[in-house]
Amino acid sequence: MLVMPIQQYSKCYFLKHRYSKKIISHKCAPSSLGLRATLCSCVVVGLGWSSMNAAKADETVPHAPRAAVKNPTSAVGSAGAENRQNPKATQRPTPSSKQAPAEVSAPEKINVVGHLNQERARIFPGLGAVDYHIDQRQITTTPGGQNAAFSQILLRVPGVVLDSYGEVHVRGEHGGLTYRVNGVLLPEGLNGFGQELDSRIIQSVDLLTGTLPAQFGFRTAGVVDVTTKTGNSLKHNQVSLYGGSYNTFVPSVQLGGQHGKLDYFTTVSFTRNAIGIENPSNTFRAVHDVTEQEKAFSYLSYHIDDISRVTLLTSASYADFEIPNSFKTFDTSSPDYSTIYDVAGVNPHDPSMNWAKMNDSQTEQNYYAVLSYQRTTDKLNFQASPYFRYGRIDYTPDRDRDLIYQGVSEHEVNDFTTGGMQFDLSYEVAPHHTLRAGLLGQYTSERLDTNTLAFPVDEQGNQKSNVPVRVIDNTGNWSVEAGAYIQDEYKITKNLTFNYGIRYDRFASSFGNEGQLSPRANMVWKPTRSTTLHIGYSRYFAPPSPQYVYPSTLAKFVGTTNAAANMINDATKVEKSNYVDGGILQRITPEFQITLDAYAKWAHDLTDLGQFGRAVILAPFSYKRGRVYGAEFGSSWKHGPWSVFGNFSYVKTSARDINSAQYQFDMEELAYIKTHAIQLDHQGEYTATAGASWSTKHDMAYVDFVYGYGLRSGFANLEKQPEYDVFNIGYQHSFTKVPFGHAIKVRADVVNLFDKRYQLRNGSGVGIYQAQYGQRRGTFFSVVSEF
Repeated sequence: MLVMPIQQYSKCYFLKHRYSKKIISHKCAPSSLGLRATLCSCVVVGLGWSSMNAAKADETVPHAPRAAVKNPTSAVGSAGAENRQNPKATQRPTPSSKQAPAEVSAPEKINVVGHLNQERARIFPGLGAVDYHIDQRQITTTPGGQNAAFSQILLRVPGVVLDSYGEVHVRGEHGGLTYRVNGVLLPEGLNGFGQELDSRIIQSVDLLTGTLPAQFGFRTAGVVDVTTKTGNSLKHNQVSLYGGSYNTFVPSVQLGGQHGKLDYFTTVSFTRNAIGIENPSNTFRAVHDVTEQEKAFSYLSYHIDDISRVTLLTSASYADFEIPNSFKTFDTSSPDYSTIYDVAGVNPHDPSMNWAKMNDSQTEQNYYAVLSYQRTTDKLNFQASPYFRYGRIDYTPDRDRDLIYQGVSEHEVNDFTTGGMQFDLSYEVAPHHTLRAGLLGQYTSERLDTNTLAFPVDEQGNQKSNVPVRVIDNTGNWSVEAGAYIQDEYKITKNLTFNYGIRYDRFASSFGNEGQLSPRANMVWKPTRSTTLHIGYSRYFAPPSPQYVYPSTLAKFVGTTNAAANMINDATKVEKSNYVDGGILQRITPEFQITLDAYAKWAHDLTDLGQFGRAVILAPFSYKRGRVYGAEFGSSWKHGPWSVFGNFSYVKTSARDINSAQYQFDMEELAYIKTHAIQLDHQGEYTATAGASWSTKHDMAYVDFVYGYGLRSGFANLEKQPEYDVFNIGYQHSFTKVPFGHAIKVRADVVNLFDKRYQLRNGSGVGIYQAQYGQRRGTFFSVVSEF
């Protein structure tokens, strides 16, 4: 989710929380909807037996796509009454329905919206992939609720590991997440650290991972599919105020409604706090760490008729971050603040030149628009979606202090522009066969402009002059990604479903050109009412982001303090891998169930990301060979207002021989990794999450726990970061009898209840730049008023 002029690049991830695993293979009768909604809200990690997308949104009618099985959610609370849909709502509205005009108006709108969302779910089912579903109620029981960072929502999913800059890693992958909004691909942007997706827009989230069906390509570590709120689901407008520790101040407004055939929803928020980036020391407050962020999102949907609609999604985010100060990136406890470089005209002994007053900053902007046309008939459903995205990162250095303490001062501006088109359809060709096909194509243009000051040095690296030289380097890359797929969902028997397909992907860029044919297959078997098993295989093709540093750029910095460690600079290649996954869900009682899932991956040109400079932009590099394997366990119990969940995950990684962007690494480390298999820096070997909640009509209370151990550090990642455990608690009460408005919700959260001091990174490791600590204890309050 820091780079010098020669060190650049990124990928934007957009990010969900308690869940409901899917694998799709049981067609629920209307009488089973209540039970299905209950299962879809429990806390689990395995394979679920309930059907696809039960109550994916308040207005979404539960639908059981044929051959679809979903795992119950691993969440603190299960879906409440809002998820127990009326069976009549699943009936498809027909123009010939004979109803009095006075009775048609309101219900007909709801049925049309629910029907179209239901049909969209048929176009994008999980079909054997592991699917963790997170609904609105589960987001509420996350620390901070709708004010929580998107990564915190995802963190409660099994197999998800927390890292610095709010990054999360799914099943031992660094990045590799595809983000979709209402089933439409969100173009990949810059890999900075600002989290663009606002939790307030979410009605529900699905994280699909494992052996994905053929319709999902390119970024295959997981698919984060966000179903947004709509005017109908919002029901009331909201204004909220959230604040507390670290000078946190977050006002926001949500507006939504329906006018005739138009459904609309919009949200605007502003955030200011003094903990924009993780603290590089274990103190309560970081030095120089203020952030201000503005976000806006809009959803417009026009229902042309009962079977078609046009939807427009737009989003804008702008964020300013101060880069927190730490004199030594590899030793945060060092008391030695002596000057490193001599700068002409600058007195290093001037108190104003102290390291603590460094004033580096970074600005991130992201804008996107997605236009979708959806149409559904009895057998054919399709959706066509053109989209556009622009992203920009602007890193501004503190000239004199950066030169004194780092020997380099660099201004970086990195832009990404992406435009593309996605088309998907599903067609019931026979009673037991559903055919799905589609294609996607997009073009990305990337540009990196740098203006760098560096000192001349001799062959031993000693400073030769106190007058810095200026190096201006403006470069760019482009890439075209295209893919097409076809797959068949074959219902062999009532309890056995086989989904198989194939896709072809092509990646062409300014630095490479590759393609691959990828088979996919998943089998789902439900031998009893309480047991579901699945197994699958997928071949993956995962291109890198278009971020290549040309040899001419490296040559410009030879003989300066910004020279590369070496001149080896192979381009990052497309990662190609084989992936297998299998698991079981066992429903022991209607209230208690457990799941177990195991997976393994073998990759050529395994892609990783690293931070190689003070600017917070991640650069891709790759290993010649890599392997990832692991297992996930989940359990959930729900009874009345009580809900309890517990998850545990294990992952192991290994990789050998860095074969791209070698200039970023010391020759000694490169030589060691060439002959030794090392563990990846983002390997969170052991992770666990657990929680309990109590919910009634007007009250909610929860306790939440997160444990992590295994992130790597040191030379060639040979060392391991210490374990950590964090407890969180919260309480919310709704006042319904208020003089003005519909209701007022008051909430309090305590994050890191026992003020645990824990280090995520110590500043060492392959691709790691700066030490970072987890957030200390914080108390936060919010007030939400409906009107």
